[in-house]
Amino acid sequence: MIEVTFFTEGSRLTGFEVKGHSGLASQGEDILCAAVTSAVRLTECAVNDVLGLEAAVKAREKDASITLKLPGGLGQTNESTCQTLLTAMMVYFADLREEYPDNIIVYDMEV
Repeated sequence: MIEVTFFTEGSRLTGFEVKGHSGLASQGEDILCAAVTSAVRLTECAVNDVLGLEAAVKAREKDASITLKLPGGLGQTNESTCQTLLTAMMVYFADLREEYPDNIIVYDMEV
């Protein structure tokens, strides 16, 4: 099961953690894991490589997880862009949850 948790402070999305494997297919052939990984990598690249925001990222091979936390004090444009990116990611994962209810779960958690 893939577990996705979005972190919030009030209405602000502050980051996410994705962990686990879907179990839909064997490693390297799992389309759900590939879809989730691609979305996570795209979001991280947009935030850190394109916007240059230096969000904290922690990847752990042990439990197949990655966590991203946005820095505080973002300007209005970067904040708006990050909120759009994380909201789109949340909607995408909710759509995947509808398609694969036994393989992915999505939470949000106030920090």
